[in-house]
Amino acid sequence: MYGMSGPYPIRGSVLLPEAELMWRFSRSSGPGGQHVNTSDSQVELRFDLARTEALPEVWKQRALERLAGRLTDGVVTVRASEHRSQWRNRETAAVRLAALLAEATAPPPKPRRPTRIPRGINERRLREKKQRSETKRGRSARDWG
Repeated sequence: MYGMSGPYPIRGSVLLPEAELMWRFSRSSGPGGQHVNTSDSQVELRFDLARTEALPEVWKQRALERLAGRLTDGVVTVRASEHRSQWRNRETAAVRLAALLAEATAPPPKPRRPTRIPRGINERRLREKKQRSETKRGRSARDWG
């Protein structure tokens, strides 16, 4: 896999381990003329999330929970076939997998602290509603007589 732009950072100093990536290539569908029938440009990248040692245990559990719908026996799969070049599809798939893992391993957001609406803002809203109501009431036809 030399010549690629890797390594691909997940978050912080944690990198996507190239030794644990499983690549598969196949013919891509879609336009491409004579070239499309001879080259295996579609890329399928598989990463065994359940058995990896590259991620901290907390991140791994978080990712397994969040990606549960996408996993097959603990393996996450990413496909790329946008480009005619296999190399560019490999780059796209690896970047996509790194982004997916970064999002899945992110810490949960801080819980929202409920706040009250200030009384002044509520009073101003009611005052503006009343003013608008008076404006509309002044437009009624009964005064035009």
